[in-house]
Amino acid sequence: MNRILATGGSGFLVSHLCDRLIELGDDVLCVDNLFTGSKNNIRHLPQNPNFELMRHEVTFPL
Repeated sequence: MNRILATGGSGFLVSHLCDRLIELGDDVLCVDNLFTGSKNNIRHLPQNPNFELMRHEVTFPL
């Protein structure tokens, strides 16, 4: 099992990548500011224990 950081995870392409990584058994941390992405793209993932969403602008330090 790997821990994967997916920036822009609520976008169309990366949301599908998150799906696939979780299917493979990886843990996925999705970081997105949700400006251009959509929560609808990942609405099914928060219930999955291998998925975590962090709403954050990556240009600012944590």
